[in-house]
Amino acid sequence: MEGGVAKREPHRPGCFNRPKKTHKAGRHRSKGAVERTSRGRVDVKIISKKLKKELKKHDRRHQASQRRLQSREMVLADKRSLGSRDGPPHLVVVIPLHAGISAQGALQLICSDEAASVFNSDESGESFGLVSSRFKRRFYFIRVNAGDIHAVLDLAKVADTLLFVLDPYEGWDSYGDFCLSCLFAQGLPSHVFVVQGVNDLPIKKRAEAKRNLSKILARRFLDAKPFHLDTEQEATLVIRHMAMQKQKHLTFRERRSYLLAQHVAFEASEESGLVGTLKVSGYVRGQNLDVNKLVHIVGHGDFQMSQVDGPSDPMPMNPKVTKKTPGAEELVAEMEEDLKVLMKADFSKQQSLETEVVPDPMEGEQTWPTDEELREADEALKANKKIVRRVPKGTSDYQAAWILDDEEGEDEEEESDADDDDDMEEQDLMGEAMSQASNESDDEGEATEECETMTLPESVRDDNYDEKIDESEEREMLEKYEQERMDEMFPDEVDTPKDVAARVRFQKFRGLKSFRASPWDPKENLPRDYARIFQFQNFTRTRKRIFNELSEEQEGAMPGWYVTVHICNVPLSVMESYKPQAPLVLFTLLPHEQKLSVVHFLLRRHASNSGPVKSKEEMVFHCGCRRFRAPPLYSQHTAANKFKYERFLRSNATVVGTVYCPITFPPASVLMFKQRANGMQDLIATGSVLKVDPDRVIVKRITLSGHPFKIMTKTSVVRYMFFNRDDVLWFKPVELRTKWGRRGHIKEPLGTHGHMKCLFDGQLKSQDTVLMNLYKRVFPRWAYDPHVPTPVPWEKCEDSIDVQEVAMD
Repeated sequence: MEGGVAKREPHRPGCFNRPKKTHKAGRHRSKGAVERTSRGRVDVKIISKKLKKELKKHDRRHQASQRRLQSREMVLADKRSLGSRDGPPHLVVVIPLHAGISAQGALQLICSDEAASVFNSDESGESFGLVSSRFKRRFYFIRVNAGDIHAVLDLAKVADTLLFVLDPYEGWDSYGDFCLSCLFAQGLPSHVFVVQGVNDLPIKKRAEAKRNLSKILARRFLDAKPFHLDTEQEATLVIRHMAMQKQKHLTFRERRSYLLAQHVAFEASEESGLVGTLKVSGYVRGQNLDVNKLVHIVGHGDFQMSQVDGPSDPMPMNPKVTKKTPGAEELVAEMEEDLKVLMKADFSKQQSLETEVVPDPMEGEQTWPTDEELREADEALKANKKIVRRVPKGTSDYQAAWILDDEEGEDEEEESDADDDDDMEEQDLMGEAMSQASNESDDEGEATEECETMTLPESVRDDNYDEKIDESEEREMLEKYEQERMDEMFPDEVDTPKDVAARVRFQKFRGLKSFRASPWDPKENLPRDYARIFQFQNFTRTRKRIFNELSEEQEGAMPGWYVTVHICNVPLSVMESYKPQAPLVLFTLLPHEQKLSVVHFLLRRHASNSGPVKSKEEMVFHCGCRRFRAPPLYSQHTAANKFKYERFLRSNATVVGTVYCPITFPPASVLMFKQRANGMQDLIATGSVLKVDPDRVIVKRITLSGHPFKIMTKTSVVRYMFFNRDDVLWFKPVELRTKWGRRGHIKEPLGTHGHMKCLFDGQLKSQDTVLMNLYKRVFPRWAYDPHVPTPVPWEKCEDSIDVQEVAMD
């Protein structure tokens, strides 16, 4: 230490000094750290796959803006092409939603525009073309008959805009509400609401009428605004709105070419006058029209096209007026004939009309039997013919051959009962409920006593009310209500018959350890109808391939062309059924859509219908562009490899309906109607096409029930499930369960009256019920019918019975 100043020593780190902490860049490494570590090296998995270039932030923003701009340009291009010179006319379907109004006045106001030209106006005024020079658009208006629901649905399939005409007081009636329900389920295109007669009301009531209309529209349409259509200026505003509004695309028709017939001609063939060539003229819409594809006439069937002609456009945007020179008309006519045919069908590329496979009964034969095998079969047949019977004394051999034993008659009855599932359901599901039929007379007496004391106002009293009621129909409906109620209370429970052995009555059923996990071969014991249908090796892959081919450029008539399609081998009845109120609608079919297969529909019960709907009951289907009749088979919609069969269409559940019908590639809407005895059709369910799969296993379950007779710790004596010892031994391997959650199995039979000792995983309760589940695969019934009769104008059915109100004994 010098001069009193201490010398400072530098700090020396000791053994307990810890290093500094490194910077944490988060849970994962940053992009810079990954690049420094990799130094340009790429993983093998990334090299084997398609490299995706990672964009910067501003590049991603630029790409998103380009996509938005591209989609906007596509929407504007579709809007500009519709109704323009190069596109098809804007198809407007006028639908009145109330019986007290007429759409004729609205059409007359639209025609009265001075700046527009009217073309192809028929005498009845049902349809006409309108070319507006003010908006540079072409329109084609067609009015629908208010009572024909088929015409409403068919025209809505091809319409660009639906023009709904409302009543100024009520908006729409019950039939209008029925039409809107059907259109919502099928797919609603762009729509406009107009109302007439509001200006005729007193000034003080106009505001109230407008508020009522707004409330009525808000029930189904959120932002709908009705347009008034009482003057020519208001009609111009309606036309402007239809031309400028955004179009709603229906996915089903965007992948197909479709056409509305504006002119139809029939040319009978030389061989027969009942069949000929149908010439349909109209504008091509959707995809390109290929002459080698099949065409479906809605409501009439599938046909082939022979050629497509290109006549002159009946609604030109700018009609040219030229001077006629003498002698040049014949030359022009010849040139038009030469240029008239656009394309002819190529028989090597034309699709076939084959709908089903013709099964070969000898296809399963592998070898031909030898002489020795035939001789042995004859000897065995002769030996089997020797039957010993008890016959009265003095009976000859010829008379003895005609005498049947009681056992043989019982066996035949048992076989017929086992084959008829419908009769079994009617007998088993009713159960004790049939005892109510014996008390019908007492109920009628009570009803008459009540009617004598009731007083009805004059507006409700109807002296001829009983004459309008069909007693047989009422009796059948009551039985269906009772069966549905019984099925809800005791699902799938069946009473074991006493006069028939259970092993014979339920010989087609089997037991499963687990409904979810137990295997079931989908190719096992298939019906003979499966030899007539087509099946895809991979339906999803085939559908994807067909849709990808549609995106490629195809040959054919372009959308917007006015063409004449020659359809071969069309019956004369198609031409006879053609009317201006119900025109023909044509759709081209995708590959394989004319072939029959097992098609599954995803259905949900419509809220307007509450009656019982039994499985295998014939229904009317509107599937895509098709219309047909078939009995659906209902099953549960779950994620499994087996699906439980439903005896009735449930009201608050989504079910799958299975039918034999032509193939339709989803997405496609499905409407299911039920035809009344008077010809009306009620909307039962709506949905869409699920898939085409014949291997979908639909399993029917029945439940045999028994009651505990003696209860021990883990064993119990159960009775009333079977009524003989052999049935107990036959069903011994099947697992048992109870309603209170116990599981067990049959240990041994007791006696000869069907009592059995059962072992469970716990002690039973005295009020518990022992159950045994049996399963059988079911298939739809082959009853496809493409002919659907024209329905009677729909009226609301006021007579409805609540299922909960049906009394069950």
